[in-house]
Amino acid sequence: MSTEQYTPSYVGTVTKYVFIDSPDITPQTLVIRAYEISEGLMIKETCFGMQVTGAPEKVKHLITELRKTDPAHIFVKDRGFPPGDTRRCRANLGGARPGYYGHEFESGLFRYVSHGLEELEKNTAEPSVRFTKKKLDEGKVPLKKLVEIIQNEEA
Repeated sequence: MSTEQYTPSYVGTVTKYVFIDSPDITPQTLVIRAYEISEGLMIKETCFGMQVTGAPEKVKHLITELRKTDPAHIFVKDRGFPPGDTRRCRANLGGARPGYYGHEFESGLFRYVSHGLEELEKNTAEPSVRFTKKKLDEGKVPLKKLVEIIQNEEA
């Protein structure tokens, strides 16, 4: 471990990832909108959306405004290190940052979360269609019957 004293570059700031998984808005469109409404924030376009670094209240305001464009398809996550931080920057470490593999996995789940958010927004689901214990158990084969089927298949 290095004995050098670490001096943070962006004291008093937060960095957030903003993911976009929308049929209507691209990361580039989102970043252009962010530049239009940002007030001195550091913005970096990424393949999944963008990173934004700045004063916590300004970052929160920007994200609130961006989410208005497509609320069910924009997701936000904290980033522990600011862009270019020598402790985590891939320019210093070589290759992809370990967290990006997690982003790849998480982004595969976005469509399901988006669908759920859209359904909540519609609020059209009847109470009778909602999942209950009884509904989930309907149509299941009793264990004894399942064992009997398996034994008959083996014979």
